[in-house]
Amino acid sequence: MILAIESSCDETAASVVKNGREVLSNVIFTQIDLHTRYGGVVPEIASRKHIEKINQVIEEALARAEVTLEDITAVAVTYGPGLVGALLVGVSEAKAISFATGIPLIGVHHISGHISANYIEHPELEPPFVCLVASGGHSHLVVVKDYGEYEIIGRTRDDAAGEAFDKVARAIGLGYPGGPKIDKLSREGNPDAIPFPRAKVAENEYDFSFSGLKSAVLNYLNSCQMKGEEICQADVAASFQKAVIDVLVEHSLHAVQEFGYDRFAIAGGVASNSALREAFEKECRARNIGLYLPSPVYCTDNAAMIGAAAYYEYQKGVRHGYDLNAVPNLKL
Repeated sequence: MILAIESSCDETAASVVKNGREVLSNVIFTQIDLHTRYGGVVPEIASRKHIEKINQVIEEALARAEVTLEDITAVAVTYGPGLVGALLVGVSEAKAISFATGIPLIGVHHISGHISANYIEHPELEPPFVCLVASGGHSHLVVVKDYGEYEIIGRTRDDAAGEAFDKVARAIGLGYPGGPKIDKLSREGNPDAIPFPRAKVAENEYDFSFSGLKSAVLNYLNSCQMKGEEICQADVAASFQKAVIDVLVEHSLHAVQEFGYDRFAIAGGVASNSALREAFEKECRARNIGLYLPSPVYCTDNAAMIGAAAYYEYQKGVRHGYDLNAVPNLKL
């Protein structure tokens, strides 16, 4: 029985997870409304709000699971990567609970948590498989060799996919958070209206690059404004989104087949994008590849995924001391 805590960015979350697969509670306090007025996450504000909410969120998670700290086997917490101030709140809370109760402490890698979200709703899923992790800060193509054992075969050379969504959304006047707004608006647009580029990285066929695409969108917008041409927001959003999705799908499924796997999973905030999910469902069906998708609530930052990852760390004997610290640039 794992009590898990997640505070790496702007969600304060706590969850109780049983045996790595059964979520007894999953409580998330989101700060999106708070940061929207600034056009993105303000780290200092996020940290202060975590401090305000973390005890309440943990108490609610225990209450919804109908357990007490006496029933908890281990306390798990995200210790990186993320915003250092935000991470420190969760790490300090987990260490305090561990110190006060004697419950073992387990630090969890945030990306490992995202990958492990797939285990929650797919009891049949076991390593090895290939996983695409696409979020605001990460675009990783990973071979999951075993629980908690990963080989990164592709990564972004510049902007992460979610970061590109946010920047383009801001450029076309949609505001923050960009991903869900572009997803929604794209349904009204023509994805083939504007031929935005699809970047390939010469040195590694599995790597991603989205800065050129972002620049192409900005150049298109500037060109239209200079010529006095009307800009169709929906067409720009749909064409941009299709360019991102085409690259993510092509690189991912190429890796699955080249490495000889028949199972593929996606994770991270961008994995909740409806068009991306539809594209993977179509292509995986055509190629007879087993596809695993977490529900949208488990794609964005949450503590249940941290509890799932922590269970397998606990099984391997991983324990952390009270010198556990936040590592904002923690490598997978």
